[in-house]
Amino acid sequence: MRLGVLDIGSNTGHLLVVDAHDGAAPLPAYSHKQPLRLAEHLDESGAVTKSGIDALTEFTAEALVVAEERGCEEMLSFATSAVRDSVNADAVLSHVKKRTGVAIEVLSGEDEARLTFLAVRRWFGWSAGRLTVFDIGGGSLEIAAGADERPDVAQSLPLGAARLARSHFEDAIGEDDLRTIRKKIRAAIARDAGYVLRAGATHRAAATSKTFRSLARICGAAPSDRGPLVPRTLPLADLRDWIPKLVAMSTTELAELPGVSPSRTHQIVPGALVAEACMDIFDLPELEICPWALREGVILERIDKLSVADEV
Repeated sequence: MRLGVLDIGSNTGHLLVVDAHDGAAPLPAYSHKQPLRLAEHLDESGAVTKSGIDALTEFTAEALVVAEERGCEEMLSFATSAVRDSVNADAVLSHVKKRTGVAIEVLSGEDEARLTFLAVRRWFGWSAGRLTVFDIGGGSLEIAAGADERPDVAQSLPLGAARLARSHFEDAIGEDDLRTIRKKIRAAIARDAGYVLRAGATHRAAATSKTFRSLARICGAAPSDRGPLVPRTLPLADLRDWIPKLVAMSTTELAELPGVSPSRTHQIVPGALVAEACMDIFDLPELEICPWALREGVILERIDKLSVADEV
């Protein structure tokens, strides 16, 4: 069947049209996305602003038209941390549904981590053994680990690259500021790291999301046009070498780096600090980059449910 997956993230609204069948990998057929930057459309009270609501509503209406034109039988719609953490989430989603007819589900942080883990598990397979997965989004960091398709541990921390950029990097920062931010990030990750570490040794550590892909590309990974099957890694040693250079770069210089979108230059440094902290705290010399992430996890879970229903 052809599915439309509407992903309302903290940075981007993305409709992915896929051909999905039981026993087969989801095959992307069309992609339609727009930088909504909802994480930056929050007022001082934590509410999504009118401009943010209008942008979300307009994009959802566009996505619905695209999904219909591309022959989607069903559209799965979900939102992550920017909407989840807003104080007016119910009002925002009610407005979108009233104007477009589309009901957007808000994923909990734990579900976001769980579904991303499912996608990465299916990508690498059972030979990965005990798997640990990291995903840096715009609003949150997800960490999940386990030996099966459902993780033993699924965590969501408010350490997204856009969130940190907004709260700590809007003005120029000095060495002392950077040290303070770095300390806060590491303390937040380390606070519950024991739940992952005590559950067993990691056999394979993977990362997914635009932030990790960009950092891996900066550190020498193959470009996206080489296709998803080319192995890509983010080595800790290379990332450490790059962080001081990234901190010293202007926005223009950051935008010229391979794999960096001009709209995300302000997120590169905070994202790099979070990635470095994850590898340090969990004692990982490198992370393998997985091309599948949350959207694929949502698709796979839907296919699994259809398969079970067909058997009944």
